[in-house]
Amino acid sequence: MAGIKCVMFVVVVTFPWTLTRGDEVSCVFMKSCILPCSFQPGSDVVIHWIRVSTRDQPNQPIHSYYHNEDKLSHQDQRFRTRTSLLKDQISRGNASLQLTGVEFQDEGRYKCYTSTITAGNKETFINVKVDAPVNKVNIEQVENRITCSSNGIYPEPELIWSTNPPSTLTLEAKTTVQQTEQQLYCISSLLILSDSVTDLDYICTVSTNRNERRTTLLKSISITVSETENTIPCTSRKTNFSGLIWRFNHSQIILNQTRSDTLDAVSENWRQHVKYVSKSGSLTLQDLSVNQEGLYTCEYSTTDETYITTAFVNIKKDRGKPAKGSVFLK
Repeated sequence: MAGIKCVMFVVVVTFPWTLTRGDEVSCVFMKSCILPCSFQPGSDVVIHWIRVSTRDQPNQPIHSYYHNEDKLSHQDQRFRTRTSLLKDQISRGNASLQLTGVEFQDEGRYKCYTSTITAGNKETFINVKVDAPVNKVNIEQVENRITCSSNGIYPEPELIWSTNPPSTLTLEAKTTVQQTEQQLYCISSLLILSDSVTDLDYICTVSTNRNERRTTLLKSISITVSETENTIPCTSRKTNFSGLIWRFNHSQIILNQTRSDTLDAVSENWRQHVKYVSKSGSLTLQDLSVNQEGLYTCEYSTTDETYITTAFVNIKKDRGKPAKGSVFLK
């Protein structure tokens, strides 16, 4: 026993010990997230990931690795099947942990403990924050009432109305915020427009302390087109979109296009009428009849904002022979 004690004492004294504070990592709700941890490569690698204790709960074993394999018998039940190491990178000193299906309960402080025979012991601490970013801001207008809404957000968002061009008009809106059982926030705001103001674009911005997104409702237009072929403009300020949706009378989807989606963007009922979509989102239609007379809405999105254009289209009867053509999206 004395010999064993002496060996243990020598090991503790001669091994270096490194302690690092680590960084804050922001993870997205229900997505995968990498918690970084590195160490000096060496033999007999030992890795322990632990969620550090709080007032409400003790230390939680998250993931262990030694003898060249995972050891999960003591893993906290809530993390079962949700953790993994980058096995092919452990020999290079990478002990990072991949956590899948991130939940808000996963927020907190984590410790990465690593040990090798040659490099000694090291502890790295990671502070994990979980958020659900603002992904989309919806705007709908019915007569003089505009509703702006966004769902599935964390932390609690803020909603701000503005106009383009800037106006001295006081925008009085009723905004409500609710939280779901999953702790996600939903926000909605109703803005009633003044009858005397008709030349403004209305901008709704929803933000948290992590990100923001805005949608601009552009001034409505009214145009008269022929039955043969005409273009309905999508009045955006951009020339490259990440998403483009055209609707008819709010409910019918004419096309739903992304940068990688061109051939199947047009719905079946509109294939005979859609001839071309420009890079700016404008829609060229053909072979029209009174059945296609109504309200057209263009929703044009970039990585951080959306523009919505509404156009009421009147169909002017054309006695000439309708032009034929196939759908062409560029």
